[in-house]
Amino acid sequence: MRFGVTIFATDQSMGVAELARAAEDRGFDSIWVPEHTHIPTARRTPAPTGTAELDEEYKRTVDPLVSLAAAAAVTSKIRLGTGVMLPAQREPLVTAKAIATLQNLSAGRFEFGVGFGWNEDEMADHGVAYRTRRAHAREHMLAMQELWNNDVASFQGEHVNFADTWSWPKPEVSVPVLIGGGAGPKMFAHIAEYANGWIPIGGAGLGESIPKFLAAVEQAGRDPQTMRVVPFGSHPTAEKLNHFASIGVSECVFRLPSAPQAQVMEVLDQQAVLIQDWIAV
Repeated sequence: MRFGVTIFATDQSMGVAELARAAEDRGFDSIWVPEHTHIPTARRTPAPTGTAELDEEYKRTVDPLVSLAAAAAVTSKIRLGTGVMLPAQREPLVTAKAIATLQNLSAGRFEFGVGFGWNEDEMADHGVAYRTRRAHAREHMLAMQELWNNDVASFQGEHVNFADTWSWPKPEVSVPVLIGGGAGPKMFAHIAEYANGWIPIGGAGLGESIPKFLAAVEQAGRDPQTMRVVPFGSHPTAEKLNHFASIGVSECVFRLPSAPQAQVMEVLDQQAVLIQDWIAV
């Protein structure tokens, strides 16, 4: 089992490049940062935290691809992921080129964690209706994969259309795609069609969900052994790590506070000690 960290990276938190270097030095396998393009002041959808007001960090997120490019420049081993990015809200021709460029600059260390989004007001500003966000995300992902995999690419869909086109660079290493969200037939169908793994949020119920996920993947004609399960946002304990290892979790991604460097490093060092102790047992 591998170990990573995720931080709600903002203009006020520890820098992504500095954190990536510190995490790599302490033996972590990956770092993941989320995305919000903007946060409208209107609120049609409740905050995902369950609080009356949306946390300040949501309003201040840095661009994940730019920040991970900076991290790639100062590291050599740690994998660099979006956790999660919102492809429904991204123009696929531009985003495919940016990701291919980052994948090559990082020597194949980029991992594309994606989600469907929860903020109705945010996606509406991108011309995406809440009820069609999954369909938008699916077509944008399939279109980007066409651009990455074919010298001459085209796509015709309900939400994305472009005729035969050239687009380089191509990723020199295939871009792994992991989809974040809750367990269920719709989620598992999306993963089976165009992804390489699942990012459940937290770890509740995974003992029951993982076998269902793998069965759905196999039923769709994909090899379940190639799939990854990477729970996010865990507050780790040795007991939790034992449980995750026993049920087939591929990688556990620990939550770090969206905070200045001193506060983040205190938690990161505690997590590093926990991992070292757990591995040593």
